[in-house]
Amino acid sequence: MIKSKDYLKPITETILAEKMALANMPPSHDHIDEATLVSRLKPWRHELIEVYAHSFLKDKEESEEAMDIWGEAVAGLLVSLDLKLDVALKEITYYRDRIGVIVKDQAEEEGFSFNHLYDIISKFNQIVDLAIQKVSQTYMRDYANNIEVAKYAIDELSVPLVQLTDEVGIIPIIGEIDTKRAQYLMTNALDKGSQLGLKYIILDLSGVSVIDTMVAAQIFKVVDALKLIGIETMISGVRPEIAQTMVSLGIKVDLKIYSSLRQAFGKISIDQ
Repeated sequence: MIKSKDYLKPITETILAEKMALANMPPSHDHIDEATLVSRLKPWRHELIEVYAHSFLKDKEESEEAMDIWGEAVAGLLVSLDLKLDVALKEITYYRDRIGVIVKDQAEEEGFSFNHLYDIISKFNQIVDLAIQKVSQTYMRDYANNIEVAKYAIDELSVPLVQLTDEVGIIPIIGEIDTKRAQYLMTNALDKGSQLGLKYIILDLSGVSVIDTMVAAQIFKVVDALKLIGIETMISGVRPEIAQTMVSLGIKVDLKIYSSLRQAFGKISIDQ
């Protein structure tokens, strides 16, 4: 009975000796240019091959830790390069096959028993399966995070504050206002209004199709918050049907409202 892992050293040594050749081999990815392949993908090919090689001698926990680190790095790289998950999966399974051949050749050369060969292949397959699992999970997490960041940026742009003069800014609102979008409206109005040193902000509702009590309450919260930092708010673009709806809902309005942006801006110019 073999009690040490010395009989596995030839496998590790052979894989490491062939690392450069293995890293330069296919699979090729048609949608990846050669420069990216050489500068970005080959380094983590090297790392993957090293993790595979050392997994034959390391304990399971050590191999899993090394694979966790590799999986985090490669998934982050794929997302940053806007590459698909199948790029990594193709690499992982390709090197499973190539290293499997090395294991088979070494087993024949060293005269491993069937049980020893089975144990080696089984352990190696567990590491490969872990690589697939780790990369897939991390890739989906990072991809989802990127989507959230992009969505946040889009939401911010949906309620932009545009500076008209040194003291006047406008926030054109288009579409429906929900609680989340109202929070972006509040943040943009306060942060950018203060940053720009504005005295007036016009909330233009020309693009808002529906106003209910919730929407009105959110707008009034923004108005009250701006008032606390010394910015006067006006509302423009209230269409007749919207005005009628507000009245029917019993929404009381205690601020300056104008039917058009031109009227609101003209009033500010007169006051100044």
